[in-house]
Amino acid sequence: MINFFYETNIELLNEVALSSWISAVILSENKLEGEINFILCDDKYLLKINQDFLNHDTFTDIISFDNTMGDQLNGDIFISVERVEENAREFMVSKEEEMRRVLIHGILHFCGYKDKLDEEKKLMRQKENEKLLMFHVEH
Repeated sequence: MINFFYETNIELLNEVALSSWISAVILSENKLEGEINFILCDDKYLLKINQDFLNHDTFTDIISFDNTMGDQLNGDIFISVERVEENAREFMVSKEEEMRRVLIHGILHFCGYKDKLDEEKKLMRQKENEKLLMFHVEH
């Protein structure tokens, strides 16, 4: 089950379409959908999580806590709406497009993809682009 929670005053435009797409992405990676929570928040909220749980004192767009069991994806994905909006301006894409990229980035982490090394980052970006195309085909 895909859940959306808001710790800020912004809401996603179409949770049903996003949930359907995320479910399709999970299946495309031969995984099972468990309990996945997206928590949309502001910079301050996510900075506190970054400091408390990861010992990092920096802003970030996403932090994921993976509770996957076998092939069943479970976990919490915290997303800073402010970072997503800034990224959208920087990369000259719509806020909706950048939000989809960040949403699916978290799911890809749960699927086992990493992004620390250059080769991992390259594969992660390829996978993000592939999965973003799935949204456009379905909707």
